Amino acid sequence: MRLERFIALRYLLTKRHHAFISVISWVAILGVALGVAALIVVLGVMNGFSNELRDKILGVNAHVIVTSLEGTIRDHERLGEKARHVPGVAGAMPFLYSEVMLSSPLGVKGAVLRGIDPQSAQQVITLSRDLIQGHVQDLDDEKTSEQGVIVGAELASRLGLRVGSPVNLLSPAGQRSAAGFSPSVKPFLVQGIFRTGMYEYDSSLAYVSIPTAQDLLGFRDDVVNGLEIRLDDVYAAKKVAEDLEIALGGFPLHVRTWMEMNQNLFAALKLEKTAMFVILVMIVLIGSFSIITTLVMLVMEKTKDIAVLASMGASSRQIGRIFILLGTTIGAAGTMLGFCFGLLLCSLLQRYQFITLPMDVYYLDHLPVELQWTDLSLIALAAMTMCFLATLYPARKASGLQPAEALRYE
Repeated sequence: MRLERFIALRYLLTKRHHAFISVISWVAILGVALGVAALIVVLGVMNGFSNELRDKILGVNAHVIVTSLEGTIRDHERLGEKARHVPGVAGAMPFLYSEVMLSSPLGVKGAVLRGIDPQSAQQVITLSRDLIQGHVQDLDDEKTSEQGVIVGAELASRLGLRVGSPVNLLSPAGQRSAAGFSPSVKPFLVQGIFRTGMYEYDSSLAYVSIPTAQDLLGFRDDVVNGLEIRLDDVYAAKKVAEDLEIALGGFPLHVRTWMEMNQNLFAALKLEKTAMFVILVMIVLIGSFSIITTLVMLVMEKTKDIAVLASMGASSRQIGRIFILLGTTIGAAGTMLGFCFGLLLCSLLQRYQFITLPMDVYYLDHLPVELQWTDLSLIALAAMTMCFLATLYPARKASGLQPAEALRYE
């Protein structure tokens, strides 16, 4: 193998009679490098987008939700205590959920109202970390005559709200009468403003305490819509959900995981990642075609050298290895260059976040990047495999040359 490696490196590094072949060699290296760099950046962005979106969703929502087919749960304290003793459960919190209208002097906006327990909220959702003003415990503040509400930053901006601002909440089904349900309107004070980084949540979500939500929605008893449960391991949700269903008694309770509730979204992201990988592999394939062109033309240029090597006793397998090593070296150089450029660009994107996204169009306000070693290994393997396969045809042509035919006209 030393002879083949020596000759391959000599062909690659020495000046050639035909400069056009050198140009094609550089095109091949740059083609492979561009494809590899594009793969690294795009897959890093897809991973970052998927993971960032998952973290945002699981920050606002719990990993597992327990609801009742009857609509409401009465003995939620007992069920919550049972849920906390299930292995893998980090915290449990009752919740109420409804759609309301918020009105201020600057306008009216529909919102999703969530009644939470401020004491157990820190164990289940990330509201306390997302708050930019106020505290979660302020929802239980009894010093003021008016009840408190925490709203998203975009919603506050839309209605001109800040901490201490008055706002009215209207529930379409707040009071039951003989003629049906009639709207209920109650005054509130803004006790906090949060920002999750997801426009959908920041523009349409509001939090109040559970007793406040029960009063606004017209519930006379201590009932909730369900339990939100946070797990130690988000990927163990299916197993813990099965244990929860057994521990809580099953029917009429229904247990759902975050994977079930968001399966369409994450399935679409996974499909997009696969499609982008296939498309960008084509760029690497173009670079490998350039390797074929380079080696074929090099075989034509080195015909006399190949004949001399064969006449001196070099076997056809050794001659084939020379051009396989030559093409593989070009592919390896392109792959390494692509890795350096791709990793550098990903590092700059992670550090400076100089590409911003419109929050009213996308879920996030910046372009996230997260690299996974499995993806990097797959990219390197795919690039080197295609570059190796590109060397087989030229190597076969070179090893098949007959010395007598090659030297006939020399």
